[in-house]
Amino acid sequence: MSGAAGRRLWFGTDGVRGIVGESLTPELVERLGRAATVWSGRGRVLVGRDTRGSGPALEEALTRGIVAAGGTAALAGILPTPAVALLAQDLGLVVSASHNPPEYNGLKVFDREGHKLTDADELEIEALMDATGAGGGSVEPVEHAAAGYVEHVVEHFGSDLSDLRVAVDCANGAFSAIAPGVFERLGAAVTPLACAPDGTNINVGCGATDLSLLRSTVRMGAFDLGVAFDGDGDRMLAVDANGETIDGDQILAICALELEPELVVVTAMTNLGFHRLMEEHGIRVVTTDVGDRYVLEALRREGGVLGGEQSGHLIVLDGHVTGDGLAAALTLCRALGGRPLADAAAIMPRFAQATANVRVASTSVPPRVAEEVARLTVELDGRGRALVRPSGTEPVIRVLAELEDAEEARTLCGSIADLVRAEAGTS
Repeated sequence: MSGAAGRRLWFGTDGVRGIVGESLTPELVERLGRAATVWSGRGRVLVGRDTRGSGPALEEALTRGIVAAGGTAALAGILPTPAVALLAQDLGLVVSASHNPPEYNGLKVFDREGHKLTDADELEIEALMDATGAGGGSVEPVEHAAAGYVEHVVEHFGSDLSDLRVAVDCANGAFSAIAPGVFERLGAAVTPLACAPDGTNINVGCGATDLSLLRSTVRMGAFDLGVAFDGDGDRMLAVDANGETIDGDQILAICALELEPELVVVTAMTNLGFHRLMEEHGIRVVTTDVGDRYVLEALRREGGVLGGEQSGHLIVLDGHVTGDGLAAALTLCRALGGRPLADAAAIMPRFAQATANVRVASTSVPPRVAEEVARLTVELDGRGRALVRPSGTEPVIRVLAELEDAEEARTLCGSIADLVRAEAGTS
């Protein structure tokens, strides 16, 4: 296992995130921008944002912080998170709350190599929150950033898609003006969905966090598959021709069997069936804490090129620096090799997973809960497992029970969630 939450005050599992006007304010974003720029050496900072209504005001606050620190704010406007990572200069900053609802916003930080920061890096930035900036910075518009990103992705991940009929759900987010056109350019017959952002509809009833629109569209039409991104474009899920969900574990399995890497990196949430399939094919699996940045850290440490999360983060480092929903979708389409998606996904056995999110006042896992999970691990003896972990983005303790029998998994999950409520209390 690798990765840890550390002792950070503002940074969570994936950057800084909160409800705008409450836990996330323009003043905080300005301080973060100043601190991150000082930390990076006061160079050129590429700034992108997703389509939330709060984005322009927070971009302005972030720009003030960059300029106050003596940096150059290179403003690229609406741009998917993976594009900012690819094009990052001395620093890359994204004003985004990723898959969260519209009332949230946040900040993601990439270093000059397009890598997400380590816990230690984030602690260093937090220590600079009250640092005095050198001043004298500047602001420059960046033209054609999206076009440059598209050329890179098409070159490294594109293939002939002329036989595919694809529904593309962009979550009314940063891929709305990009992803459908990429699929069309590669020859696919495309039906765009949720591509009309208005500042209030990002991730609302659409996208990778709510597949209902994509499922219903595919079921009513003649499609080979559907793909859905989240609001900032760093994750992707799919549905097959019958509208059935294909999760990140299944997508990763399909790509792993096609790419045949020596190892693949996953998180603690990854289905046990994935582990069984990789073992059968002689592919080593490295497991990290939940969070795509921990997957990225492990890939770099282990020299791997493929990893991902059940939630839809798929990372292919052969031609990229981070997780990218569009690159993932194109990799999946190429890996199908003309097969129906349902047939390709069926090769991975799936253990039943039951989950519960318990809202709590404190996200520390109570000792009695940890002891019970340890006892259950011994009792299950490899035929299943239980997992309890604090959320990195909200006041929730997440519970997972995984067994081959679905009813047994639900019962076990319920009993552990009840114990969490009893021991931790609810918020």
